[in-house]
Amino acid sequence: MATYKEIFGTNIEVLASDPANPVTGQVWYNSTDNVVKGAAELGPTGSWATEANLNGSRNGGGSAGQTQDAQLYAGGEPIPTGGVNVEVWNGSSWTEVGNLGTSRFGMGGAGTSTAALVFGGEGPGGVTGATESWNGTSWTEVSDISSKVRVGGAGITNTAALAFGGELASPSAAVTGETQSWNGSAWTTVNSLNSAREAVSGVGSYTSALALGGQSDPGTPLGTLNESWNGTSWTETTDLSDSRTSISATAGQDNTSALIASGATEIWNGSSWAEAAAMNVSRGNLGGGGTTTAALAYGAGPAGNTESFSGAGTPVTYTFTDS
Repeated sequence: MATYKEIFGTNIEVLASDPANPVTGQVWYNSTDNVVKGAAELGPTGSWATEANLNGSRNGGGSAGQTQDAQLYAGGEPIPTGGVNVEVWNGSSWTEVGNLGTSRFGMGGAGTSTAALVFGGEGPGGVTGATESWNGTSWTEVSDISSKVRVGGAGITNTAALAFGGELASPSAAVTGETQSWNGSAWTTVNSLNSAREAVSGVGSYTSALALGGQSDPGTPLGTLNESWNGTSWTETTDLSDSRTSISATAGQDNTSALIASGATEIWNGSSWAEAAAMNVSRGNLGGGGTTTAALAYGAGPAGNTESFSGAGTPVTYTFTDS
């Protein structure tokens, strides 16, 4: 029988403790535990873990953040009080920071926890087009977007973002497929979604995004729809497996890799969806960010629940036995 060294060209490492960041395929002998261990990828279902709650329970706010350990959640219901609240996540807890200038819920969000953009939404005065930019310390009102609520958003900075879909202000209150691009100082109307819808979830950047789920006027579900943005136009692509008619938590930086969750969880690889582990608390109208292997979902729920996702591709330590 061939030995491990003959097969792999090296001996098994002897370590007093498990390595802090093992790589997939790494094998070692833990001399403290007297066992052989190895690192393998977590199965495709991944797992959700409960984290510290938001300081105030809110839903329908705008979210920003490209990593699991740095997120921002702005506004949300109930208004007017919850509509101005802003909290940032540091990987272990939420901290309240400077309030928005305009109280609202149902807005789009883009950027990071230190350079964010929120736009649109509905407040005590009705549907708004207010756009506010966050510099890590305070909010500044910048050029307005078209007044609409339950709008989708994408963008990895506060100087380049995409807004799409939503419900326009009264008197028409029509659902729209309108898409607008932000260049750091002004909004420009670009090609619309193929299917007009509100409560649409967004992920990606202003040149590479996905518009996920939502519903059309007057409430006809379009919850499995998936459209991909290439910087110029939208193309309908593979539908979601589960219908989403309220804003879900999303994670990912472009249209080739994404996660969406509002109870059930699905992961996108650029051409198809794979079911992943369900959240511990099923809910809609929540925020989220990160990547497909390390995401965060927050808001809604009875207490501003926060959950973290560890997905496929994350090395997990296993102990080898003879059974």
